[in-house]
Amino acid sequence: MSIYLDWNATAPLRPEARAALVASLDLPGNPSSVHGFGRRARRVVEDARARVAALVNVPPSQVVFTASGTEANNLALRATGVARRLVLATEHASVLEARPDVEVVPVHPDGLVDLDALARLLAGGPGPALVSVQAANNETGVIQPLGDVAALARAHGAFLHSDGVQVAGRLPLDLMALGVDLFTLSAHKIGGPQGVGALVAAPRVGLEPILRGGGQERRQRAGTENVAGIAGFGAAAEAAMHDLDAYARLADLRDRLEERLLEAVPEAVIFGRSAARLPNTTCVALPGIPAETQLMRFDLAGIAVSSGAACSSGKVKASHVLTAMGAGANLAGSAIRVSLGWTTTEAELDRFASTWVAMAKGLRKAA
Repeated sequence: MSIYLDWNATAPLRPEARAALVASLDLPGNPSSVHGFGRRARRVVEDARARVAALVNVPPSQVVFTASGTEANNLALRATGVARRLVLATEHASVLEARPDVEVVPVHPDGLVDLDALARLLAGGPGPALVSVQAANNETGVIQPLGDVAALARAHGAFLHSDGVQVAGRLPLDLMALGVDLFTLSAHKIGGPQGVGALVAAPRVGLEPILRGGGQERRQRAGTENVAGIAGFGAAAEAAMHDLDAYARLADLRDRLEERLLEAVPEAVIFGRSAARLPNTTCVALPGIPAETQLMRFDLAGIAVSSGAACSSGKVKASHVLTAMGAGANLAGSAIRVSLGWTTTEAELDRFASTWVAMAKGLRKAA
C-alpha cells in the first residue's frame, strides 16, 4: 500500500470540499449577473468568503480570491504606496521572484528571521516599506515570530505581508491580533481543490491589480470567479477549523520519527529542530546521499516524500532555504522533506523509518 507523506505540497481533497465543489458545478450563473442564476452563484462565493475569513478571523470583505497562493503572493508584493519590498531569504519563490527589486532579509542558522538585520534594513532606506515574512516555512516547518515582526514593521511605518499557506488549518490563526496587513492562503494546502487561493488584505493597504478588465473581487482581481473551486475552498476552511486537534497530535509522531532516524544515523541533520516548527514537518539530510537518489528509492517503495518546494519538482537541486540557513551545497542537496497530515498513522511512519534506515545503511555502505 502506498504512503503519502507530502502534505506540504498538497493535501488530499476533503470530502466536505468535494461535496461543495460538485454541488456548485450545477449552477449555471455567473456571479456577476443580476438575475436569479447569477445571484445563487454569488451566494456560493460570498458564503465561501465568510468561511475562509473565519479561518483567520478577519471580516469577509478583506478576502480577495485568486487562482493560487502564488498569484496571491504576487498580488501582495504589488502593494501601493511603498518604496521598498523586504523579503525573507527563505521565502517561497513566488515571493522572492515576484519583483526584481526585492531586498533580502537574512535568517539565523535555525531558520528564524534576523530581527536586527530587518531593523537595520527598515531604518536604512527611503520611504515606507513592505515586509514579507512567511508564517511557517514549507520545507523546514520553522515558524516565524510574526508578532515581533509586526511590531517592528509598525515602528517603521511598514506594511507586513505573510505567506500563510502552511499554517492555515494547522495552527490557530488570528490576523487581527497579529497585526498582519496581507496574508496569503491556498485551498489545496488545507484539503480544498487546486487552482484557488486568496489574499487577505487590510483596508489600509492599496493593491495594484495584476489582472485588469473586470470589476470582480472589488476591482482587485479581474476575471469571473472560479465558483466551484471557491465553494470547495470555503468548505475546506470550515472543516479545517474543526480539525486543528488532528494536527496538534502530529507533533508527537514527528518527534518520535526524528528520534528514531537520529538514533540509527547520528550524523543525519534535521533542519530547524531548535526552533518552533509546524507539528507535521521534518526536513532531514542524509550526508553524502543526494536527495534525488533518496526520492527514487522511496518512490520505488511506494512512499511519497519530497525535496524542497513542490514547485521545483522535476529539477531536484540544493534548496535555497537550507542554503540561506548556512548549509553547504552538499548537505542541502541531501535533504528530503517529510510532511504529515490528518490521516497519517504511526504505522506509516514506522514503514518510512524502516525504509529510510535500510536505505541509509545500504547506500552509505556502498559509497
